[in-house]
Amino acid sequence: MTRQFPMTLLAQIDDVAVFQTAAFSSDDVDSQDQPTEQLVRKQRQANYGELNLGLHVNDDAAKVLSNRMRLLSAINEQLAPLSSTACQQVPIKRLHWVNQVHGKQIHDVDGTALGMTPMSADAMVSRQQGLGLAIMTADCVPIVLYQPASGQIAAIHAGWQGLACGIIQATVHCFTQSGQIKAWIGVCISQDSYEVGAQVRNQLLKGCTENKLLNTASIEHFDSLYVIDSVAIIKGDSNTQHVQDTVDKLSSCDTVDAMKIKLNLPKLAADQLSAAGVIVDDTLSSSCSYADDHYYSYRRQTHLQQPATGRMALVIVRGAA
Repeated sequence: MTRQFPMTLLAQIDDVAVFQTAAFSSDDVDSQDQPTEQLVRKQRQANYGELNLGLHVNDDAAKVLSNRMRLLSAINEQLAPLSSTACQQVPIKRLHWVNQVHGKQIHDVDGTALGMTPMSADAMVSRQQGLGLAIMTADCVPIVLYQPASGQIAAIHAGWQGLACGIIQATVHCFTQSGQIKAWIGVCISQDSYEVGAQVRNQLLKGCTENKLLNTASIEHFDSLYVIDSVAIIKGDSNTQHVQDTVDKLSSCDTVDAMKIKLNLPKLAADQLSAAGVIVDDTLSSSCSYADDHYYSYRRQTHLQQPATGRMALVIVRGAA
C-alpha cells in the first residue's frame, strides 16, 4: 500500500493486473492515542475514509464518483512502469461496477451496453482488453479470475450467501474455453472475527452439499475445516439481538440459535475454487478487514455503532497491447 494512495498491486501476469484498495493509506489510520471521548465520538461517525467506492452507503455521490476516477487514474499510473513492448501500451479506459445483491447473477460485460444504471449481479466476466472489473466489499470475500488461454477475466463477490448458492461455480462455468484458470482472493473478514449464529453454518453446508460446491472430503469434514465453536449465549439474553443484527442479511431465519460459531469464509471460498478446478494463488497476505483499520468493515461499523462505512474494491484489469 502506497503512502500517497490506498491501493496495492497484488499480482501482475501477462497483460492482467490485480489491485486491492483500502480505506486509508499506510500512515493514515486514526491514532488510538487520542483522548477517549474524542476517539469514541469519532468512532460513532460514518467512516468513509479516503477512498470509499460505494454509492449505496449514503456518502456524497459526487465524491464517490471522483474516487472511482482517481482509482482508474492510479491504476494506469502504476501500470505504466510495468509496461513492455508487448502489453499495457494503452491505458485502461474504464472500470465496470455492479449492484451487488448477495445472489449468483453474473453480468456479461461484453454482451451489455454500458449504461448509467449498474446491473444487479454478484459477478462479472469479460474478454475485452483495456478495461477492469471491480468488486466492492467490506468483509465479504472478493475474488478475481484470469484464464491465460482465452484472456478472459472475472470478478466475484462472495459473501456467505453467495458461497451457499454457488456464485463461484457459476462464474467458473462462464469460462467456456479449456485451459487453466487462476484466482486471487482479496482482503476479507477472518475466521477469528466472523462470529455468527449456527443457522449460517447450516445453510452453508446445505448449499455446498446440494449444489456440489465442495469435494466429498470437504463436505464430510465441513465443521473441522471451516467452523470453530464460539461462546454460547442464553436464549432471550440481550446479546441474542446483537447476533441477529450482525448476521449479514440472514433474512430466512426469524431467530438466532443459542449456539454461536466462527466461520472461515476465505478458506471455504478457496476450497470451492479448487473444487471447480481453479488454481488459487495462496501467496497473498491474509489481512482481516475487521481487525485491520486500514480497511472497511461492515461488522466493525455495526459493533462501533457507526451509521455507515465505505466500501473497498478488488480490481482486475486487462491491458490492451
